[in-house]
Amino acid sequence: MGHSQAEKAASRERVLRIAARKVRTDGVGGLGVADVMKEAGLTHGGFYKHFASRDDLVTQAAAAALTEGSAKMERAARKNQRDARGGLLDAYLSGQHRDTPATGCALVPLGAAAGRDGTDGDVHLKDAYERQVRAYLDLIAGLDEDAEEARAEAVLTLSALVGAVLMSRAVADRDLSDEILETVNRRLRHRAGPRHAQA
Repeated sequence: MGHSQAEKAASRERVLRIAARKVRTDGVGGLGVADVMKEAGLTHGGFYKHFASRDDLVTQAAAAALTEGSAKMERAARKNQRDARGGLLDAYLSGQHRDTPATGCALVPLGAAAGRDGTDGDVHLKDAYERQVRAYLDLIAGLDEDAEEARAEAVLTLSALVGAVLMSRAVADRDLSDEILETVNRRLRHRAGPRHAQA
C-alpha cells in the first residue's frame, strides 16, 4: 500500500515537472495531456488518477513553474556577494536565460495567460502569477540599500526584466535581441547608482 502510494506520488510529480516545463516553453494553451503523459511514460488513461481535469493540470503546472523561479532568482542574487542586484540582473538578462525558456522565469511566458485568466471565472492562474510577482518584488526590494525607494525601484526593475526577456525572445534579429538585454541591464545598473555600475 505504502509503496503503491509512493509510486503514484512519484508519477504525479514527474507529470507536473514535465507540464511545468511545457508551460514555460509553449504557454498554457500548448499544454497537451496526451503529450505530457507520453513523455512521463504513462498512459493517457492514467491521467485522471492524478488530476481532476486538464485545467487542473494547467493550474498546478503553471503554479509550479512560477514558484520554481524564486529559488533561481535568489541564487542569482546571492551569487555575487558584493553586488547581489547586479548578479540578479546579469543572470536574468543573459543570453542563456533568453535561449532556455524551458528552465527560465515563468513570469515571461505566462503573463498574457494570467492577464486573460479570471475573465472565464477561473482565477487560479492569476492568483499564482500575483503571488510570484509579489515574491519577486520583495526579493528585489530587499537588495536595495535605499529603503525609501526600494519598492518603486523593485516594480520598475521587475517590469523591465520581464519585458526585456519577452521582447528579446520575440524578435528575429539576434543583434537587436542582444541589444535589448544589454541596454536594459546597463540602464537598470545606472539607475541604481555607482555601487552597481558595470566594471
